[in-house]
Amino acid sequence: MQVFNVQGMSCGHCVKAITNAVQAKDPAASVRVDLAAKEVGVESALTSDQVIKAISEEGYAVTLA
Repeated sequence: MQVFNVQGMSCGHCVKAITNAVQAKDPAASVRVDLAAKEVGVESALTSDQVIKAISEEGYAVTLA
């Protein structure tokens, strides 16, 4: 599982937006969002750069944890 620090997440809508963004690129991806820790865990065939790009396109600041 790859873990990313994501700034700007605050609610269920954010969780859904990030999950949908990653799963649009890899429908089989497993996405775990921890709003309190500002972390997103992704289990996917995507590279970390692809995941960062997908989340960034939703307007979030994201870095590899």
